[in-house]
Amino acid sequence: MKFSCPTALMFLLLVSRSLAQVAPDAHETFHIKPTKDFEITGAGNSAAWKDADWLTLTQRQGNKSYATKAKLLYSEQGIYVLFHCDDEKITATNTQDFADLWKEDVMEVFFWTDESSPLYFEYEISPLNYELALLIPNYDGQFLGWRPWHYEGDRKIKHLVTTAKDAAGKIASWTAEIFVPYKLLQPLQHVPPQKGTRWRMNMYRVDFDDGRSAWSWNKVKTNFHDYKNFGIMLFE
Repeated sequence: MKFSCPTALMFLLLVSRSLAQVAPDAHETFHIKPTKDFEITGAGNSAAWKDADWLTLTQRQGNKSYATKAKLLYSEQGIYVLFHCDDEKITATNTQDFADLWKEDVMEVFFWTDESSPLYFEYEISPLNYELALLIPNYDGQFLGWRPWHYEGDRKIKHLVTTAKDAAGKIASWTAEIFVPYKLLQPLQHVPPQKGTRWRMNMYRVDFDDGRSAWSWNKVKTNFHDYKNFGIMLFE
């Protein structure tokens, strides 16, 4: 098939325009299901989790090829997150909340509730069940976290961690279960979410068994705070 120059130019313009329309939605999309509230155990053994699909985190860096996955659910009161990490060694020494947990083994989840504002929530949980909760204003890569105030009562995140061992008594995996109440996230916009609400979200894992290995759900270009490349979470 032959094209004249004007025809070829028009064809290329149409293709470019079509690709530009697809690009904004090229991120991974996850449909989060509703649930009634339940008590977390750290093991993810509540019947509610049976209705949730696993999300696989892809290894982006390092030599340790550990399987890493997560589940999410939402209720009228908050967001439930379940992390499962295959592991052979727990590399964690921090024994207080709000420490630099990302320098050791850790799981992280980020919620960006309003795409019109560069403001998002970050949560980290260590294998020793210590946490870091931050609100992040990020302006053109300039960011620093702010800790929650009056972090208590129904504003406090619930979190529990369990570890599993193999037949020889060696570490085989660790699991973290958390509940993030909407009262902590307010007054962020689109909180609490309704059916049809869209948030941007990403999840990460860092492991230090043999150097630094890193996983993420959606691939980011610069660092974990590359929020424009977060995935899409749609509330069913």
